[in-house]
Amino acid sequence: MSRRSKSSSRWLREHFDDPYVQRAQQEGWRSRAAFKLQELDSAERLIFPGATIVDLGAAPGGWSQYAARALAGRGTVIAVDLLAMDELPGVTFLQGDFREQPVLDALLEMLSGRRVDLVMSDMAPNMSGVDVVDQARAADLEALALDFSRKVLGPDGTLVMKLFQGAGFQELLAEARRHFSQARVRKPKASRQRSSEAYLVARKPGA
Repeated sequence: MSRRSKSSSRWLREHFDDPYVQRAQQEGWRSRAAFKLQELDSAERLIFPGATIVDLGAAPGGWSQYAARALAGRGTVIAVDLLAMDELPGVTFLQGDFREQPVLDALLEMLSGRRVDLVMSDMAPNMSGVDVVDQARAADLEALALDFSRKVLGPDGTLVMKLFQGAGFQELLAEARRHFSQARVRKPKASRQRSSEAYLVARKPGA
């Protein structure tokens, strides 16, 4: 068996033995990622009635699904992804690459001038297996999400975003702390311990 086949088999075993994967299937969540947002929301009070939420890199929809359920029809969730995503109750989906100006313009039009209360990003690049390349791609996505958040978040608005610890991590964290009144890093229990991912929670100052 090739090294890749062994690695793929090990990942599949871990995936299906994962208690969060099993819970997601039992409770009807799109992905185990919903539990990461649930924990972050519980700790940080991210979602509240009437909130306007933008989910960047939303597919397959675990975070948008959690946000829509938490809002229970009292708020707005706009999900954006390059990939197609099955319809979710309470979620408006825009398919496209938000790095491209026409897609960004369409997103801003959907917001109709409203300030955003929460920007969520669980984005990750397509992994090549080459660490230096993957880290650079991830850092690029993180910087774009940070810049987008600075432009659209209203007073007291919050960004919650996946980060990968490695080259550029401290620089991006420092950038967030320059532009937000609070910026801290959390590692939800649902995040696999061997993963280098963590989550930035950054808040803009109030009015």
